[in-house]
Amino acid sequence: MRMVDIIESKKMGNALTGEEIKFFVSKYTDGTIPDYQAAALLMAIRLNGMTPEETACLTMEMAHSGEQSDLSSIEGIKVDKHSTGGVGDKTTLVVGPIVAACGVPVAKMSGRGLGHTGGTLDKLESIPGFQISIPTKEFFDIVNEVGFSLIGQTGNLAPADKKLYALRDVTATVDSLPLIAASIMSKKIASGADAIVLDVKMGSGAFMKTREDARELAQEMVSIGEHAKRNCVALITNMDRPLGYAIGNSLEVMEAVDTLQGRGPEDFTQLCIHLAANMLFLAKKGTMEECFAQAQTALENKSAYKKLTEMVAAQGGDCSVLSDFTKFPQADHTYTVTAPRSGWVASMETQQCGVAAMILGAGRAQKEDPIDYSAGIVLSVKPGDKVEKGEPLAVLYTNLPDSIGQARQLLLDAITISDAPSEVKPLIYERVTASDIEPVLDLSSCS
Repeated sequence: MRMVDIIESKKMGNALTGEEIKFFVSKYTDGTIPDYQAAALLMAIRLNGMTPEETACLTMEMAHSGEQSDLSSIEGIKVDKHSTGGVGDKTTLVVGPIVAACGVPVAKMSGRGLGHTGGTLDKLESIPGFQISIPTKEFFDIVNEVGFSLIGQTGNLAPADKKLYALRDVTATVDSLPLIAASIMSKKIASGADAIVLDVKMGSGAFMKTREDARELAQEMVSIGEHAKRNCVALITNMDRPLGYAIGNSLEVMEAVDTLQGRGPEDFTQLCIHLAANMLFLAKKGTMEECFAQAQTALENKSAYKKLTEMVAAQGGDCSVLSDFTKFPQADHTYTVTAPRSGWVASMETQQCGVAAMILGAGRAQKEDPIDYSAGIVLSVKPGDKVEKGEPLAVLYTNLPDSIGQARQLLLDAITISDAPSEVKPLIYERVTASDIEPVLDLSSCS
């Protein structure tokens, strides 16, 4: 078998065979196939697409290119959650404890962030002493005892994806839907969960800008999950506004803790309940209505908050910061951004809000960049809110005083204030299963 023939076949729009895909993934991972031939195939895939069967096969070969997590020593049905990324997305820190409090184990491996804020690992590392690298047996023991543990991904988890993603990044093939779906799902399948809930973002702060594109990606990933014999469901959610009010690592941890204490922002709280309920449903904890009720109860009776504190303690973190936020890293400089005029907040260019936080020190422009755990933004308003001239729009936190001017201007440019109120878009658009596209459940019917 020759790589040039595989490139030629895909260039002509043909579907690749399973043997051809296996050859490509294995030989590129071990270095036999050079970058220039892999890049040619990626571009042919970007231009001509892949069939669902091809995409599923590519995903499975990527998942099997390295280590496979065996979670069989953890009791019960293991359900994982994945978000396609967004501004202020700290849902794992709330959803994991809720699900664990309801008796479903959550053994989660996460990555670091590259962009506007850190990833889940960076957020957790803002808690003094928290360890994200622990032995596998200890990881399993914590999940069995506490119900929830979160660690960093192993270096050899889906190595084919790591190599291909780096190549896609420099060959203008990142936006290929089959390659996006295969990249996400290969890591989820290799991580060993029995079922997967996907939070597919759409809007100005997401990779998928339209509902149609987000739906297509969701359907592709759910289909892959079914092919891999994993129960899978996806929610299409709104990223035309930051999720919650906090953007930045320790700031987002504080907001997550507030949410577990019943003091969280409404949008963030509602999304966490929806995600947790879907995880419970896939774990066969009852009807969808019953699972929503269980998730809400875990928040209301603080059992989910207790699970977070137990997990933090088990992984070496200082639990006292969860009740005394002054023990988190504190920024030396704060600045309040005020409204330049009166009116209604009509929209937020969400990605721009994230970039402003990154400039303040909350994220990484390059993967080796350090992160300032204390830096970020706490918004005071959301789309639909009425503001008066001079009222706060947000507070900036940083240890880089020279960054404040640029971040302030980015934030002001991102927020549109209109003379009249405008329609506020829904938080969750729809639920995608292997067989259907459904409206989301009204939480008021489950209380």
